[in-house]
Amino acid sequence: MSETTTQRDDWNHKLTLAQEMLPLISRLHREHNAVTSVYGRLLVGVTDIDIIKAHRYARRIDEQELPLDETLPILRELVEMNLGTASVDLGRLAAEYRAAGGELRPFLEEQLADVIGTSSELEGRDVVLYGFGRIGRLLARILIAREATYGGVRLRAVVVRKKGDEDIIKRASLLRRDSVHGPFNGTITVDQEKNIIWANGTPIQMIYANDPSEIDYTEYGIDNAIVVDNTGAWRDREGLSKHLESKGVDRVLLTAPGKGDIPNIVYGINEDMIGDDKILSAASCTTNGITPVLKVINDRYGVKHGHVETVHAYTNDQNLADNFHKGPRRGRAAGLNMVLTETGAAKAVSKALPEFAGKLTGNAIRVPTPDVSMAVLNLDLETEVEKDEVNNYIRRISTESDLRQQIDYINSPEVVSTDLLGTTHASVVDGLATIASGNHLVLYVWYDNEYGYSHQVVRVVEDIAGVRPTVYPTRKDPQEIK
Repeated sequence: MSETTTQRDDWNHKLTLAQEMLPLISRLHREHNAVTSVYGRLLVGVTDIDIIKAHRYARRIDEQELPLDETLPILRELVEMNLGTASVDLGRLAAEYRAAGGELRPFLEEQLADVIGTSSELEGRDVVLYGFGRIGRLLARILIAREATYGGVRLRAVVVRKKGDEDIIKRASLLRRDSVHGPFNGTITVDQEKNIIWANGTPIQMIYANDPSEIDYTEYGIDNAIVVDNTGAWRDREGLSKHLESKGVDRVLLTAPGKGDIPNIVYGINEDMIGDDKILSAASCTTNGITPVLKVINDRYGVKHGHVETVHAYTNDQNLADNFHKGPRRGRAAGLNMVLTETGAAKAVSKALPEFAGKLTGNAIRVPTPDVSMAVLNLDLETEVEKDEVNNYIRRISTESDLRQQIDYINSPEVVSTDLLGTTHASVVDGLATIASGNHLVLYVWYDNEYGYSHQVVRVVEDIAGVRPTVYPTRKDPQEIK
């Protein structure tokens, strides 16, 4: 038999298995509100080709392609088990079953004991987006998809200042099409008379107001809402408290670093600080990008001090062409220049990780790319390190620990920034770029400063709402990984 024939037969075999998996994945979601993934890659709304690609992705984790012959039997068993709401990682289950051996059904019952027989219904929680810029529109996309996937959080309204008679048409168009992230995955229609944008069957009420004090959300059937302020107009407790004066609002989350005593939450690191505080911050994209990596490095090796240099995509804060700007250098054309500027991320890390107070310095270089940034972590450690050992540790953190949604790891000589566009992780460590010499360590950390950060924000929202789905099999505390 020729190699071509063998390859073709292998591909057709994979297609057959993937096509059998599709209705099982759908049934799990429809009947049990349980979704499946392969090492974090969700199998929601996928094709047979998507399933094969997800299994091939496992090479980055296990150094071998995940056979569909191993995951299909798991799916067959899962649909017959009385599961509740959960996210089930087929890749991790298959790997652990391969190591454990024995009968499959008892193994799965042991791994998923906490979710068997539990409710598949999540109590909904209203969410309002105050502002509809770059982050606001991405949050809308993610929240709409999450509601369809799990339920729990419901995007009910968007608050903006009206900018003309065609305002809602233009807002809907910006949600429908995005030059960086592509088209909206679904359909969008507009009810101009009622000021509603319909997105995949979800009604999003457009509320026009100049100040939170003007709004009574209960008039729109919205109550006990979480308001996500992505305008940056207010960053202190006094300013953000205006939202709490609006009828129907329960909590406020800022998508920028909070000032004063406002807790800055980096999900995966310090969400235990959420508590009952009415006003919270999801910190910044860079803070979310570097804090998880800094924590695991500090836990294992100890960080004496370091410098963070971010190579950051340009933002709307900069000028398209040279013009007056209140900030130094940011008045120069963003698409033509590298612009040296400041970043508060180095100091902001200590609000999430107090042990880093006074240990980090930082600067930023804005560059002519629209999205995906990089942080270079230049660290002096308390112990000596070797490149391969550090990389293997981070790789294991990215797959085995409860930070697997925050930290990803790549080891490719051809990866560039656009390859990381759309990552849902807070940070992606580029293993080939790691430099280790004695107690000196340099890590190169990619992050999608729009989409990856927005997923971190949504994780905080779901935590506040009490509807974060548990991932099975459960992960280890990073400090347990040797």
